[in-house]
Amino acid sequence: MKTTNIMIVGVGGQGSLLASKLLGNLLEDEGYDVKVSEVHGMSQRGGSVVTYVRFGEKVYSPIIDKGEADFIVAFEKIEAARYASYLKVGGKIIVNTQEIDPMPVITGAAEYPHNALESLSSLGLSIDAIDALTPATEAGSPKAVNIVLMGRLSKYMDIPEEKWTAAIQKSVAPKFVDMNLRAFALGRK
Repeated sequence: MKTTNIMIVGVGGQGSLLASKLLGNLLEDEGYDVKVSEVHGMSQRGGSVVTYVRFGEKVYSPIIDKGEADFIVAFEKIEAARYASYLKVGGKIIVNTQEIDPMPVITGAAEYPHNALESLSSLGLSIDAIDALTPATEAGSPKAVNIVLMGRLSKYMDIPEEKWTAAIQKSVAPKFVDMNLRAFALGRK
């Protein structure tokens, strides 16, 4: 059995760590050897956050090198562009089309690259772009973008939907389960 590599990339505060916890719980429950590694950076100040999730029969390292990611789940367009070199040939980037201005844009030192997805597409990368903020808000909270994106990722993985919903129930506080299940279902559509 081959090892599958998933990168979850975003900006601090978007819930990428919860998404990696959910994914780790799901994959362990499915009987895989799972390694999860989190790189926080300046996450508390809106900086880049990267989580590596690797699973298979036996996984020896939690780190994903450039050109090895089967999936990149990007919570924001610039983060998709920043980590695109990690995608392997034939891999897929699932990206939230939301734009969050990084500090250089906020201070006026740089302009937001609004054409980031077009640039990635021109490189021949397989991109599934989704406005995850609208369904998250519809589900009950704009903070549920992470679960909407997990719903989208679930479409590409051979794990039954009910296993995903069980992992959500295991990973989030009971008072948020229903909202997250709605967000997951909307992302999966």
